[in-house]
Amino acid sequence: MERDKDGRCLLYDRDCIECYECEICDLNPEKICDNCGKCLDIKDDAVILIDKIITKH
Repeated sequence: MERDKDGRCLLYDRDCIECYECEICDLNPEKICDNCGKCLDIKDDAVILIDKIITKH
């Protein structure tokens, strides 16, 4: 279930109501998301630029 540490919904501005909408695949609503990345439409290689790393000491 996708919610933040405070129990807030990640899709809507509300508390998590355990509707599980956040776990549904964006491309196939009959499938649970398995993080395949197909919805991101990345063809070959992806690059993520990291501009800052924050650590707690």
